[in-house]
Formats: sequence, structure tokens, C-alpha cells
Amino acid sequence: MTKATDKNLIVGLDIGSSKVAVLIGEVLPDNQLNIIGVGSHSSKGMDKGGVNDLEAVVKSVQRAVHEAELMADCQISSVYLGISGKHISCMNEKGMVPINEDEVTQEDVDNAIHTAKSVRLKDEHRVLHVLPQEFAIDYQEGIKNPIGLSGVRMEAKVHLITCHNDMARNIVKCVERCGLKVDQLIFSALASSYAVLTEDEKELGVCLVDIGAGTMDLSAYTGGALRHTTVIPYAGNAVTSDIAYAFGTPLGDAENVKIQYGCALGQLVSRDDTIEVPSVGGRPARSLQRQTLAEVIEPRYSELLSMVKAELDELRDKLKKQGVKHQLGAGVVLTGGAAQMEGIVECAEQILQCQVRVGKPERVAGLTEYVQSSTYATAVGLLHYGRENRYERFTDDKTPGSVSNLLKRVKSWFQGEF
Repeated sequence: MTKATDKNLIVGLDIGSSKVAVLIGEVLPDNQLNIIGVGSHSSKGMDKGGVNDLEAVVKSVQRAVHEAELMADCQISSVYLGISGKHISCMNEKGMVPINEDEVTQEDVDNAIHTAKSVRLKDEHRVLHVLPQEFAIDYQEGIKNPIGLSGVRMEAKVHLITCHNDMARNIVKCVERCGLKVDQLIFSALASSYAVLTEDEKELGVCLVDIGAGTMDLSAYTGGALRHTTVIPYAGNAVTSDIAYAFGTPLGDAENVKIQYGCALGQLVSRDDTIEVPSVGGRPARSLQRQTLAEVIEPRYSELLSMVKAELDELRDKLKKQGVKHQLGAGVVLTGGAAQMEGIVECAEQILQCQVRVGKPERVAGLTEYVQSSTYATAVGLLHYGRENRYERFTDDKTPGSVSNLLKRVKSWFQGEF
């Protein structure tokens, strides 16, 4: 078994509330991502993005990593790690600096971004990502790459994503207990956007909603830049709980019934369809109409999507006050495990009043048959992120995602990441 360092390999680790996913990708000479290892295991010890049983999480991660290593025939030593949870928050900030020479240099850009991100954070929070939106030089606004332009003063607009120190430290500790190093922590919705969104969608305006088991992660783009990120701590597990209580079936069986027969819009289900629902305590399984199941699922999905709509309405008002035109011309893209529900697109279009599609991972080769589901959006996105930022490394005393590699930063303007 070869070591990952012997090849140009990148590893993405997504520790969700219901599943741990590990992907090993090889960066080919043409910069294409070739997936050579996939590991998946049910997640224990995680809830809504937070660790509530460290040893249980460690065991889940170890099993998923071992499976991926066997498939790829290599031994990994470090991972790009996704993070979520309601402790994630965001800010849009500005920083202005005088231009030292006749034209803008990299140092001017660094200074402007440093000024923009030098704001007071919530207690016990730290910066996770600094994402440039655009620059302005004197009276000219909307500049994507200011280097080489002339002017007197330059302003940088950035999007800051922050996380709670202890929440981040706990999930990193789980990975380190497995003998692995964390290359960088990445907000899950940001990673997912690398896998499922196109540049045209980001330019037109799009909201990505990653619906997992424990959280819904939102990231909204307009004008090619990330404007808003948030985490709603309710998602697919709420639907599973409703099924379990409505039909008196164990949570594990309720999850299986949801996946196999669930539909988010009752009118799409035939009245003639019947399903078998397991019971508890050794009682015999019961036969029910599938439409009855849909009548339990639809109100909960409607509620979850209404939370998304409320968030988008609030964002629209906020950006309007900031002078940013917020038009979701490309609509909403749903991804994540709970986005695989039949009828979710039709249900979402009714509530959100815009075009909706389900996003699946793209721009990868190799073992694509394993990862073509929206369940793997975050894990595939971590690989894309790692490929484009693999010269950056995460350490506790350095802000992840901060400005530290000049050449990478110039390239990264067009990818929305610093």
C-alpha cells in the first residue's frame, strides 16, 4: 500500500449527522480530478454539525477512511475537512487603503483585505474563510482583479465566514485521533458549491441549499461573489422523526421507508400505491397507502423550505440596503442527502417561487458511479477545493483561508476564494 504523499492525492472528509464520506482524488497532469477511493459509513456521535460523542465519531471516521484506503490502495495522512453547525456565521465587510505606487500591487490588495477582515468577531469565534467579492478604485466599482490599475484609493469588499473555536477544535480532534492531519477546515456549503454550481449560475445569482440530516447549509451568490452564508439547524432527521412517531416504527426503519417510498408532494403519488411499514416490539408490519406517508412528509418539507424562503427574503432586504442587487436569476440549487426526495423540486418551486434543480457533483473522473448522488456533493467539493488551494495548510495558530500565498490568491479571485 503506497502513501498518499507518493502520488498527487487529495482527500476530502465530510462528517455528517447520518453519514461519514471519504473521497480520495488524484490530480492528473491536466489538473483533472480522478476519484480513486470512496469510503462511506453511518455516522455516530454527530448532531447538527457538532460532536456529542467523540469516540463514536472517531470509530465512524476510521471505518470510512479504511474503506477508501483499501479501494485506492494507498495510505492517507491528511484530509480537507468540512464543517457545519449553527455556530457558523457570516459578515460582509469593507476595507480601504491608499495605493502606494502609481498602480495597484499585490501588497495593496493584501493591505485592503487585511483591513476588511480586521473586525471584531463574536466571542470565541475565529475566521474560517475570507472571500473577496469585488474591489473599487476611486470612482470605479465592481473590479474583479485590481492589480495593475491606477488610482489613489482602493476599497476591498469581502465575505467573512466565521466558526466557533471549540466546535472547530472538537471536530479536528476527532480526525487527529484517527492519526490524520487536517489540511484545512472548509464550510460545507462552500465546498458543495465547488461541486454543483456553475460560474454562470453564480454570476446570474443562485442560492445553494445543502439539505443534510441535521442541518441545512445555505450559500447565496450574486455577481459571481458569495454574499451570504448561514446554517439552519433543522433538516432531514425531522422528517424521519415525523414518520417514526406517525406510524410507530423505529427511527432506522423510518429512515429506510423515507428513502424508498417518500415523496415531498402528495399529489404526485398514486392512491393505489401501498407500502409495508415495520412496527416495534415484534409486532407485524402494516400495509399503508403510500399517499398517507406523503401526507406526513409534505408538511415537514414545506416547513423546511419555508425557512429557506424566510432566510432569502431577509437576505434580499439586507443586500438592497447595502446597494447590492439581489436577483436569483439562476434560482435555487438543492443538494445533500435529503434533496434526493421524490417531488422535492416541485414542492420547492411552489414555496420558493423560482426555478429549482437538484445539484449533483460534476467535473470529476474515475469512480464517478459511486459519487453521482447529491449525497456526495460536499465530499466532492472538498476535493475541488483542495485541488485549487492545496498549497494552503491549516494550523491552529493561523487563520485558515487567509491571505498567505500570493500566486494562489491572484488565481483565486476568479474562483471566489482567498
